[in-house]
Amino acid sequence: MTRLRLGLRTRVVAGFAAGALTLSACMALVSYGLTRNELIGGRERSAVRSATFDARVVAAGLNADKPDIGGMLRTLDTGGNRRVLVFHLGKWYSRHAETASTSAVPQSLQRLVGESGQGIQRARLDGSPVVIVGILLSPATALYEIDSMRELDQNLRTIGWVLALVASAVALAGAGLGWYATRYVLRPLRSVATAAQGISAGDLGARLDPATDPDLEPLSTSFNEMVDQLARRIERDRRFAADVSHELRSPLQTLAASASVLERRRDRLDERTATAAGLVVDEVARFQQLVDDLLELARGDLPAQLEPADVAELARRAAQRRGLDPAIVDAAQPGAGGLRWNVDRRRLEQVLVNLLDNAVTHGGGPVAVRIETDGPDGAIEVDDDGPGVNPADREVIFDRFERGRSAGARGSYTGTGLGLSLVAQHVAAHGGRVLVLDRPGGGARFRIELPGVR
Repeated sequence: MTRLRLGLRTRVVAGFAAGALTLSACMALVSYGLTRNELIGGRERSAVRSATFDARVVAAGLNADKPDIGGMLRTLDTGGNRRVLVFHLGKWYSRHAETASTSAVPQSLQRLVGESGQGIQRARLDGSPVVIVGILLSPATALYEIDSMRELDQNLRTIGWVLALVASAVALAGAGLGWYATRYVLRPLRSVATAAQGISAGDLGARLDPATDPDLEPLSTSFNEMVDQLARRIERDRRFAADVSHELRSPLQTLAASASVLERRRDRLDERTATAAGLVVDEVARFQQLVDDLLELARGDLPAQLEPADVAELARRAAQRRGLDPAIVDAAQPGAGGLRWNVDRRRLEQVLVNLLDNAVTHGGGPVAVRIETDGPDGAIEVDDDGPGVNPADREVIFDRFERGRSAGARGSYTGTGLGLSLVAQHVAAHGGRVLVLDRPGGGARFRIELPGVR
């Protein structure tokens, strides 16, 4: 089972939202509880005062010779929320002529009033909440006043919904605050990521400003020192490769001149000597190519010099340099023939030559070179007729001196091992990438994608 991994921003936003929701929910519950207790307590105290006043009125009326309990109850100002019941000599009386229902007053409250002389109890009557106050007027008489709390209950429900909405709004505000905080906190990290991407793309001038954030000054300083050391290391390597290649050129020229003399006189030598001379000539030529590739790698860190160039013409010229038929270049798509791209002419031609050389050496020969366009982007594909490239080798073959495990199947081991590395370097200098795919029908397809060249 794959475990869901949340990003830092998501976790921080969720934490802020959960914290805000918890705090607001606690405050809402406390506020609701205090408000509810205060309102209900106030209502109960008001009910006790009203019942006490009404009890005095009824008690005074009962002192008459023939008391009219119903008439006395009708004189009471109870409004629309209160009902008054009187239990006198085993009978129930109300404001109306009919006998009051004994089920309105709980038995527990009647016992409490009979024992202590006064009592109060909350109950539900006809589905609505009420508070019932009972007062003992005499051993045989008791008054009960039922005060409806329906309006108060509705108000409490409204308060509860309002507090719930406020808690939700506070949680959303907490999430917004968390998002803003992470955006602010992660801004320096984005600067680091941007600088690192620039460095990986070859821009060794990318640096961080230590004065941006005092808390991140150690990180910025360490990052800049690391980039400085990397730049110095790359410059030393580049200079070393250039110096070595330059120093090797002079003796190589002498060897090449001597090898050319041997090559011209091979027919005068015996078979064994002629074979040895041929090997010397081939290895000197390979050595010269290796030195040229090393010099090209040493210059590869320089920015690309972009200028409009006819890509189809560059491809045909590269094919001619390899002794191939220029007709393998497929530039017949609308807009492809004579198409001019903003590229480094020297680098792109070197890329095409190296891919064609790779196809000749390891891929059974090139089949086609296609030029494609997609809006402002361009792509070039070189197909060969070889056994293809092992999927496990499709990344490593662009490393220096790496031929991959399928090199033996694709041909001999001749070459410098730097051709495809130069291809990747020159394409990266254009901000593009190079891919190895399977060609339909067999073979390999090297695809170069160059963004924004039109």
